[in-house]
Amino acid sequence: MKVLLVACAGVIAGPAGATERRATPKEAQAMVKRAVEMIRKEGKDKAYAAITDKRGGFVVGDLYITVWGMDGVVRAHGANANMVGKNLYDLRDIDGKPFIEERLKMASAKEKFWQEYKYTHPRTGKIEPKRMYCEKWLDTVVCGGVYLYPS
Repeated sequence: MKVLLVACAGVIAGPAGATERRATPKEAQAMVKRAVEMIRKEGKDKAYAAITDKRGGFVVGDLYITVWGMDGVVRAHGANANMVGKNLYDLRDIDGKPFIEERLKMASAKEKFWQEYKYTHPRTGKIEPKRMYCEKWLDTVVCGGVYLYPS
C-alpha cells in the first residue's frame, strides 16, 4: 500500500480551549526511537510502564506511543491504559479498514514503516486521519503517530 506523505503543523484546541501545537512526523519518529531504546536498555516491564504512564515521558500533546505484540495484544498504550492486555487484532477504523491487522502484516515485511488510517484524536475526540510511524522490535511493534489535519 502506498501512503500519502502529509506534513502537519497545525494547532488544536485543548480541553480548556487553549491551543497546542500538533506533533510532527519527525517528533513521532524520534519518540518511537526513544521508546525502542528504552525497551532495549531497561527491559519490557519498566519501559511499558513508562510508556503507559501519561507522566512517563512518552505522551506529549497529541503524540503518544503504543506497543503491539505481533499477536495483536496491546503491550503499552500512552493514551489509554485500559487498552493494555487487550487483543485488538480485528479493530477497524471508521471506514472499515482493519488497521491493526494491516500494521502487523507491514511489520512482518519491514522493520520501519508509516501507516495511514483514521482514529479518534485524544484531545478533540474527533475522528481524524492519522499517520503512524512504527518500528518492529523483536516480537513487538512500537508506534507513534501524528494527526494530519487541524480540527
